[in-house]
Amino acid sequence: MATNNVKQIHQFEQSIWLDYIDRPIMNSGELQRLIDEDGVRGLTSNPAIFEKAISSGSDYDADIQKLAQDGHDNEAIFYGLAVADIQRAADLFKPVYEDEVRGADGYVSLEVSPWLARDTDGTIAQARELWKAVDRENVMIKIPGTAEGLPAIQQAISEGININVTLLFGLERYQAVVEAYIAGLEARDEAGQPVDSIASVASFFLSRIDVLVDPMLDEKGLGELKGEVAIALAKKAYEHYKEAFNSERFKKLAAKGAVPQRLLWASTGTKNPAFSDVKYVEALIGPKTVNTVPKETLDAFRDHGQAASRLESDTEGAMQVLDRVTNAGIDLEAISQQLEAEGIEKFNQPYAKLLAAIDEQKAKSATGVA
Repeated sequence: MATNNVKQIHQFEQSIWLDYIDRPIMNSGELQRLIDEDGVRGLTSNPAIFEKAISSGSDYDADIQKLAQDGHDNEAIFYGLAVADIQRAADLFKPVYEDEVRGADGYVSLEVSPWLARDTDGTIAQARELWKAVDRENVMIKIPGTAEGLPAIQQAISEGININVTLLFGLERYQAVVEAYIAGLEARDEAGQPVDSIASVASFFLSRIDVLVDPMLDEKGLGELKGEVAIALAKKAYEHYKEAFNSERFKKLAAKGAVPQRLLWASTGTKNPAFSDVKYVEALIGPKTVNTVPKETLDAFRDHGQAASRLESDTEGAMQVLDRVTNAGIDLEAISQQLEAEGIEKFNQPYAKLLAAIDEQKAKSATGVA
C-alpha cells in the first residue's frame, strides 16, 4: 500500500495540524481517522470556524438552551460550547502529545475573543480563564500578535500558559513575538519556575499576503512574482527563527528544558485558482515547523501533494523576491499592518454572527419552538 502523502510530510520534521473543528467530525470518528491515517498531529480553531460549526446544524442547540436556562450570557454560552469541544479534541490528541517530546505535538488551540485584539489586560484575563477552564496540558490559547497582544503573550508564557500566537503577516511583528516568548520564559525562570513544559507556536499567515500584494505586482510590472511574496517572507521568517533559537541567549533556557517557539504556517489554503491547491503546503515543508491546513487542502494533498523538504531551498532567490518588491515601492510592513487589521475584522464579523445565532436559539427555546 502506498504511503499516505500527508503522512510523508512528517518524515521531513514538519507537523500537519487540522484547521477545523466541529462535533460531527468528532462524533463520526473522522478526526480519529485523520490522526491515524494521515498522521494529523494537532488542531487549531478560530471564531470563524466555531461560527460555521454552531450555525450550520443542530448539534449545539440543546447545549445552548441548557446554558441559557442556567442564566449565562451569549459569550459565556459560546465559550461553554467551545471549551467542551476543545477538551474533547484535546483528549483525542492526548496519545500524540504523550508520544512526543513535550513541546512537540498533540496540541489543540482555542482563541481569546477577537474583541480583545486591542486590549492587553482583557486578553491576559481571558487567556487565564480559558487555560483554567479547558484544563488540559495539550491545549494552546490563541492570542493575536497585535502590538497590544505582545505584552499579553509574554505574561501568559511567564505564567506557564501554552500560547499559539495568531495573525502574523510581517517580519517585524514576528521578531517581536519571538522576543515576547523568550522574555516570558526568562521571567519565568527568574521567578524559579520550570520552563520545560511550555509550548508555543507563531502562526504566520500566507495566502492572504499574496491576495493583497499580487495586484500591486501587476501594476509594477512584476507579474512574474505573483504567488511568491508570502513564501519568500516565510523563508525569511524561518531564517530569523533559526538565528533566535540557536542564540546564546536561548541556549541558556534550552539547558533548562525550554523548547523553541515553532513557526506555524497558517492560511495555507490557496485562494487564487490559477495556483496549485497545495502550493503553500508543498513550498514550506521543512524541519521543526507546523502547517495548519483546512480540510479541503488536506484532502487535496492526500490526493496529489508531493512531500519534500523545500523550506530551506533557494533562500537566495526568496531574498531577491523581497528586494525586488521593496525596490518597486511596495511597503510590506504597511501591508502586514493592513492585513492584521483586516484579519481582526474577519474574526469580529463571524463572532458577532455567532453570538446572534446563539441569541436566536435562545429565543426559540423561550417560545418553545423546536
